Amino acid sequence: MKDKKEINILVGANIKREREKAGYTQERFSEMVGIGTKSLSAIERGTVGVSLTLLVRICNVLSISSNTLLFEDTPKNDVQGLTERLERLNPNQYEIARSIICKLFEAFSIE
Repeated sequence: MKDKKEINILVGANIKREREKAGYTQERFSEMVGIGTKSLSAIERGTVGVSLTLLVRICNVLSISSNTLLFEDTPKNDVQGLTERLERLNPNQYEIARSIICKLFEAFSIE
């Protein structure tokens, strides 16, 4: 058995997560991307890597960005909630908040 590379394990797990999220079985999904079920299983387990051509087909079928498959699943910030709160401010309050946020961004970039 081949040694598993970290990137293959990560990408395989992400493919499996997104496939399941989309509601596809391994059989159906492998047909859609043009590979055998054994190949898909090996990819999802991380025992083999995925070619760029296949990665593109997978992303197209799942309607996702390659970043979703290539990088760790990081929690998203609640930008929408913050936006909604900022929208409720009157113009003077908004200007104060905007100024403070801009100063924070400047401070973060120094680190």
